[in-house]
Amino acid sequence: MKKKVKIGILGGSFDPAHKGHLAISKEAKKRFNLKKIIWAITKKNPFKNESKTTLSKRIKDCKKIIGLNPFIKVKFYEDIIKSNKTIDLINYLKKNDNIEIYFLMGADNLINFHKWHKSKSISQKCNILVFDRHGYKKNSLKSKTFKSLNKDKLTFVEFKKVNISSSQLRKI
Repeated sequence: MKKKVKIGILGGSFDPAHKGHLAISKEAKKRFNLKKIIWAITKKNPFKNESKTTLSKRIKDCKKIIGLNPFIKVKFYEDIIKSNKTIDLINYLKKNDNIEIYFLMGADNLINFHKWHKSKSISQKCNILVFDRHGYKKNSLKSKTFKSLNKDKLTFVEFKKVNISSSQLRKI
């Protein structure tokens, strides 16, 4: 049997992209031996307000932040898959059965992960890597999802955090 290629997916509105996104991408690549990481940019995060920054500007900014890290690719799939739901993206990528998906998220996202469209299905189809974020560890470890998910499917990653967030940056 051919060895599966490990890829990471970091989804979001990247409004704006920042060095925290880059830090978790590099950490995931190194710790989990990922071949590449896709920053799957969404036009609109279902849990957030509409972005005031255009999609094309956010894509351009992502590419600027990535810099000389060719293992990271910025992709916009919504025109192809006709959806902004994570499960639809995973199902689309899973058509290639030669890949193993690692879904990257910040600890803040784990708290409400059970509210995501078909969250159980997401957790069955890929490995979930939750990156500790300043001020979110306790609540994410107490979350419904953390308690219910099989620990071989979910890994809580502690690392040297970059204390920055897109919402903080938008306020500047």
